[in-house]
Amino acid sequence: MKSVYKSALTGALTAALLATPALAEATTLRIAHVWPGGSMIDRELFQAWAESVEEASDGRLQVQVFPGATLTGADSAYQGVVNGIADIGATAQGYNAGRFPLTQVVELPGVSASSRQGSCILQSLYDQGHFDEEYSDTRPLFMFTTGPGYLHTKERLIETPADLEGLRLRRPTPVVGDMFTRLGAQAVGMPAPEVFTSMQRGVVDGLSFNWEGMKTFRLNELASYHTEVPLYDLSLFATMNQRTYDSLPADLQQVIDDHSGMEWSLRAAAVYDELIRQGRQDAEEAGHEFLVIEDALDHPEWGPELQQTIDGYLEEVGGEAGEIYEAAMELKESCEA
Repeated sequence: MKSVYKSALTGALTAALLATPALAEATTLRIAHVWPGGSMIDRELFQAWAESVEEASDGRLQVQVFPGATLTGADSAYQGVVNGIADIGATAQGYNAGRFPLTQVVELPGVSASSRQGSCILQSLYDQGHFDEEYSDTRPLFMFTTGPGYLHTKERLIETPADLEGLRLRRPTPVVGDMFTRLGAQAVGMPAPEVFTSMQRGVVDGLSFNWEGMKTFRLNELASYHTEVPLYDLSLFATMNQRTYDSLPADLQQVIDDHSGMEWSLRAAAVYDELIRQGRQDAEEAGHEFLVIEDALDHPEWGPELQQTIDGYLEEVGGEAGEIYEAAMELKESCEA
């Protein structure tokens, strides 16, 4: 009996020792993103991506998700990936002022009508090589957009561009901020997670945001007036530290490649479009007031302001910006809204 017990124990110890190298081979990837922990985007995009990567790698890749800008700030997520603070970072290009001017052509008014359409356009442009040099110091995984951003205010409905004068408005991008300033408003820059407190304290009177953001950051609790004029469509990305990727064996690099590109761009868009639907529905059920500006680029009052924004940005960026804008508008036909 002792001999049998000893043999079994030896076998167990041997199996444990043999398993140790496999355990040591597991690589942990840290994802830093700006959306609140437990939010739908955190759960159904980044946590889902992490779980899928772990399963596809048979556990050899372990993924830790750091939501809510807890590992890197909203405006430092990209540089955090470059520096290796995070292995993967996700945020908005617009939080990195002046760094992605060609990418942000897709943010111009009228380029897209939904997250699905904007994400398809953005990912397609990147895949075609239109602005890959802007990300030469990292390895982009997938890109997506928020869907159109509108005007949301606390005290009164904005009906015409002239109604913006004197208001303090959180700007989502410098381009929209320039338009606010041109129309006599005070454009206030801040990351999305800070808007609720700022609006609650009266630091801003309103903001330009998409319906997803209104829901995710609970801003429908504060803003009761909504002017649906498409001012922008915020571009977003998930990108990886190149050194981390290069350090992986070929089969694990393939796992990362399989979790990149258009498939995950559209998966992100599906989450966004559902949140867009829910965000507007929340405002409707709360009895808020709405004004929908149809065919905004051709609208007699809003159209000239939006076109001036488009023309000004393309002229300022120059170079390939006009070509990319034309390519984006052509992609609208194949990228369904």
